[in-house]
Amino acid sequence: MPVTLCAPSHHSLYKDRHFAIVNRPAILTQPPLHAPGQQNIALFRIYVAYRSLLSVVLLIMLVSPNTRQLVGALNPTLYLGVALAYLATSAPLLGSLSSRLHRNQKMLFVVFLVDIAAIMLLADASGGMVSGLPILLIITAAASSVLIGNRTLAMLIASVSVLALLFDTVRLILAGVLTPSALFPAGLLGGLIFGVSIMVQVIAGRLGRAEELARNRASDLYNLQRLNEQIVQHMETGILLVNHDGLVRVMNKAATTLLAPERPVAVEQGRQLADYSAELAYQFEHWKDTGLHRAKPFSIIEGSPQVIAHFRELQPNTRGEALVFVEDYTPVTQYAQSLKLTSLGRLTASIAHEIRNPLGAISHAAQLLQESTDLTEADRRLADIIQQHCVRVNEIVESVMQISRREPPKPEYIMLSEWLNDFVVDYLKALNRPADISIDCDYRELLVEFDPENLRRVLSNLLDNALRHSKIATGKETAKLAVGIDFGSHQCLVDVIDAGTGVPATDQAKLFEPFFTTVEQGSGMGLYLCRELCEINNADLHYRHTAAGESCFRISLNQRAM
Repeated sequence: MPVTLCAPSHHSLYKDRHFAIVNRPAILTQPPLHAPGQQNIALFRIYVAYRSLLSVVLLIMLVSPNTRQLVGALNPTLYLGVALAYLATSAPLLGSLSSRLHRNQKMLFVVFLVDIAAIMLLADASGGMVSGLPILLIITAAASSVLIGNRTLAMLIASVSVLALLFDTVRLILAGVLTPSALFPAGLLGGLIFGVSIMVQVIAGRLGRAEELARNRASDLYNLQRLNEQIVQHMETGILLVNHDGLVRVMNKAATTLLAPERPVAVEQGRQLADYSAELAYQFEHWKDTGLHRAKPFSIIEGSPQVIAHFRELQPNTRGEALVFVEDYTPVTQYAQSLKLTSLGRLTASIAHEIRNPLGAISHAAQLLQESTDLTEADRRLADIIQQHCVRVNEIVESVMQISRREPPKPEYIMLSEWLNDFVVDYLKALNRPADISIDCDYRELLVEFDPENLRRVLSNLLDNALRHSKIATGKETAKLAVGIDFGSHQCLVDVIDAGTGVPATDQAKLFEPFFTTVEQGSGMGLYLCRELCEINNADLHYRHTAAGESCFRISLNQRAM
C-alpha cells in the first residue's frame, strides 16, 4: 500500500502578486497647518512693497520738473535725505527679514513708528498739511491695525500718528508757514485716522474669526472625507462610481477583489464595466434603461464565487453618475443551504421512523427466509436481491440522516500537506486492502481553513469513488490527490484523480443531484453530501477532466489560502 508525498520545494503563495487598490481622488486637499502666518507674511510683504514704491515715487516727484514745486519746497535737502533713507530701509524688509518680522509685534511697532516719522519729516519739508503727504498716515494706521494683533499697540500707532500730525502743524503755524486755519483739516485728518484704525481693527477681527472658522470647517471636512474613504475602502461590499456610459470612475478595495480576482494588477479607473464582467454591464444597462433591477447572481470567471449587484442613482431623478454595489453571494448561498438542510432534517426524522422500522422487518424476514432449507435456488436468489436492496435503502437513509444531524462547521486552519499525508495513512489502514494513493503537493506550509472532520468525510467519499472506478477500468485500485493554487484568485485547489473512464457528458449535469448514481450498488447520496459539506465550508466541488484527460473531482477552497 504505497503512499507517496511529493514536496520538493517551498513556494511563496502570492509570488509578487498584489492587489491594486483604486482610491477615490481627493475632493479636498489637506488644509495648511500655518495658514494665518503665511497670510500675514504676504500682507507684510505687500506693505513693504508699498513702502518701496512710495519712496521711489517721492524721489521721482522731487527730481521731476513738473512736480518739483509740490514736494520739498521748504527743505529739499531734508526731503531727499529722508526719501533715500526710507527707500534704504525697505530693501532688507523685502528679503528674508520679512518672514521673521511679521511675527514680532515689537519690531512691527518700530517699523510703523519709522514710517510715521518718515512721512511727517517729508510733509514738514514740503509745507505740512498743504502738501497732502500727511494723508499717507491713514494707510500706515490701517496697515498697523491689520498686521499688529495687539489692539493696544495698533491704537498707539494711530495716536502717535495724530499727535505727530498735530505737533508738526502747530510748529509750522508758529513758524509762520501755515495759518491757524490749518488746525481744522489737521484735526479732521486726525479723527479720520482714529476712525479708520478702529474700523479696520473691527473688520480684521471679524475676518480673522471667519477665517479661523473656515479653516476649522475645512479641516473637519477633510478629516470627514478621509474617514469616509477609510470606511468605504474597508467595507466588504464592493462600491463603484460609474458614469452614464458605464465608465468606472472610482472603485474600492472590495470591488477590486470581487471583480478582478485573476488580474488585480490591471485594475484601474477609467475602464468600462464590461471589461470586468459582461453580465454586470448588461444588468447595469438594463437598470439604466428601465429603472428596474432584479438582482441575479453571476460569476466573474468560471468557477469563481458568485456575486450579486445592486444599482443606485448618485443624484435622484438624474441621468448622471450611479453607484454600483457588488457583494459576495456566498454568505447568502450558505444561509439558503442552511435553511434547506434544516427542512431536510425535519423530513429525515419522519423518514427514520416511517422507513427504517419496516425496512428492518423486511431485512430480518429476508435473512430468516435465506436460512430456510426448503428454498429452491431461484427463491434463494430472490431473497439475496431483497437483502441487497434493503442494504442499499438503508445506506440512503443513513446518508440523509447524516445531513440532517450535521452540526455547523467548525473551521480550523489546516497545514494541508501534513494533514493530507496523515489522512491517507489513516484511510489506507481503515481500507484494509491493497490500494495505491499518491499525493502531489508542492506547498509544505500551505494553510487552508476548513472543518477537518468535514474535509475527512469529503475526501473519504471521493477516494471511495475513485478507487472503485479505477478498479472497474484497470483492475487496480489507484487514486491521486493533487494540490495546486490559483494565483489569480489565491484559491487552494484539491484534485481527486482516478484512472476510470470518466463521467459521460450527458450525466455530468446530474452528477451532484441526490439519488443519482452510475453504479447499481450506489445510494446516489455520496456526491450530494460531499458538495453540501463543501458549500457550508465556503468551498466548491465540481467535476472536470485534467489536461491528460483523467477523471477529476476538484475542491476549490474559496477562503484565501495562506
